[in-house]
Order: sequence, then structure tokens, then C-alpha cells
Amino acid sequence: MVAPVAAALRAVLARAGRAAERSGRAAEAVRVVAVGKTKPVSMLRQLYDAGHRCFGENYAQELVAKAPQLPEDTRWHFIGHLQSNKVKPLLAAVPNLDMVEGVDNEKIANHLDRAVSSLGREPLKVLVQVNTSGEESKSGIDPSRCVELAKHVKLGCPHLIFSGLMTIGMKDYSSTPENFKALVNCKLEVCKALGIPTEQFELSMGMSGDFEKAVEMGSTNVRIGSTIFGPREYPNKKQNQ
Repeated sequence: MVAPVAAALRAVLARAGRAAERSGRAAEAVRVVAVGKTKPVSMLRQLYDAGHRCFGENYAQELVAKAPQLPEDTRWHFIGHLQSNKVKPLLAAVPNLDMVEGVDNEKIANHLDRAVSSLGREPLKVLVQVNTSGEESKSGIDPSRCVELAKHVKLGCPHLIFSGLMTIGMKDYSSTPENFKALVNCKLEVCKALGIPTEQFELSMGMSGDFEKAVEMGSTNVRIGSTIFGPREYPNKKQNQ
């Protein structure tokens, strides 16, 4: 019997694949990150056992706690704003951290760069976070400064691999085509300014409520939580990031 979360993941992969094909790309062009925020490792393990390897978390403490409980070939993504004082503990505790989706200023880029160097890790893939909705409550660089921050990461942080851009979207965690279009425009600007081929550039946009539209508009990376795992559960107040 297939575990319910594994069946849910399979449905998401199929939907993402069809959306990729509608955009003229292969289904394999889109990565699905299973975001297990507030969910027990046992649920993530069901997906791992079904063959999935890419998982994401929004809180550094939760990622540090969960990572050792899944096999080493798990590819972890940290998603969202990362506090400076959490950088080195996170990188030290999670050697299989594959990507940080959320570099939103030069300071955090520099912290990550120094931590990767001091720990002797392989270069770390990062995405620059862009605030496409203009909400003050959201982390992310203003779209007008995306080239500036991308250039700093690519040229000034030798231990980081600048891989592309990401956006969280609107306050209710759904996005409009305008949010996605803003990120696509940033991509075109950054690729032109830094001489990066567009087909080698990641766009992380789209979550449970809007990922098909995001993929149709060019997303290469979608972050799916509740559609796979069910509603999030918050027994206590929001954890510190």
C-alpha cells in the first residue's frame, strides 16, 4: 500500500510535469522540494522510501534536528530568510545542505561565504530572494536591486554558487502572475548583466496554491508543503528562524 504522502507527492509531480510540458519544457525540468515544516521525520521518511530526495525546511533549528534522521543522500534546501547567527551552525550540522533559497542582502551572503570556507565545504548553491509583492513584512531584495545583489554573490563570494532567484509571493503565500512576471523580468536583467545563459538559471517560485501557474511561467523549482503533507501544525508560537 502506498503511503498517503507518497501518493500526494506523486500527484504533485504529475501536475508539475504537465505544467512544464505546457511551457515547452520536459517534465524533468522542474524540481519539487517537499517542505516538511512542522511535520515529523516519519512522514518525510515515507517520501524518501518512495524515492524522493529533495526536502526543504523554513527554520534552521528544525532542519538541524531533522537532517541527521534521514540518509546522507537527501538533498536539503533551506528556504527563506536566514539569520546571520544561524549560518555556521546550520552549515556545520547539515553537510548535505544542497541550496539556500533566500540570500536577501550582502551581509548574509558574506556570512555564508565565510562559513563555507572555514568549514572546508564544497561551494554552496544559493538563490537570491526577491520581494516581488512589495510587502514590508516580506524578506527579499527590491527587484530594482536584484542585479546588484546577484553580482555581489557571483563575483564577490567565491565559495557560493549563484544559481538564480526565488520569491515567496504574496502575504497569503499565493502569488499572482504579476509576482511571477516580476521575477522573470529580474532573471532576464541578471542574465544579461552577468552573461549567464537563461537555460542555466534557476527560478524558484510557486507553492501549494500556485505552483502550476509558476511552472507555466518558467519556474524550475517549486516548494510544496501542505498539498503533500496536509495542513501545517503549530503547537507553540512560531519558532525562531
